[in-house]
Amino acid sequence: MIEVEVTSRDHWVFDLDGTLTIAVHDFDAIRAELSLPPGLPILESLAALPAHEAEARRRRLDTIELEIAGAARAAAGAADLLDELSRQGARVGILTRNSHRNALATLAACGLASFFAADAIVDRDAAAPKPDPGGMLLLLARWQVPAARAVMVGDYLFDLQAGRGAGAATVYVDPSGTFPWGAHADLAVRGLGELRALLTDGGRAVDGR
Repeated sequence: MIEVEVTSRDHWVFDLDGTLTIAVHDFDAIRAELSLPPGLPILESLAALPAHEAEARRRRLDTIELEIAGAARAAAGAADLLDELSRQGARVGILTRNSHRNALATLAACGLASFFAADAIVDRDAAAPKPDPGGMLLLLARWQVPAARAVMVGDYLFDLQAGRGAGAATVYVDPSGTFPWGAHADLAVRGLGELRALLTDGGRAVDGR
């Protein structure tokens, strides 16, 4: 196994829903309400529709997501982790498949908005959505840093693929501890508190967990 330095990196990008927040999205219900095929990614399904059909459904999706954003709650350990990264002088950003407005609403509801500069939040309209690495590459360009200094943290395969595709290290957060996409991660943790402990202990990540 190859040891990968993660905790020494100083530019951290987070998925939002389900990573910094408690996961509440019922994607099957959202697909049903939007009359989209079951089991397929929502944004890609919308992109495949004729423009006149897609627009109304995108507006409805935005409304649904804004309602969810208003009730969002921070994941356990999120504020403490972001505090620790700030204490260490790291920069933080968000890469989300949500809209920018809804991302800001989510952060406000969670009490996490103060940690993130507006231009460090990359949404689905600013770049091709994850798993495309474009959003991660955009953040790296804005920060003017190489991928070797960056980490992508997420709870889903698309997050890990976007990070890997941009050349960054990847941290997989899975409270269940089953880590079905562990092959795409440099570090796998059950929660953000565990990740913070590694930061404070100066731990190293080992691929293949």
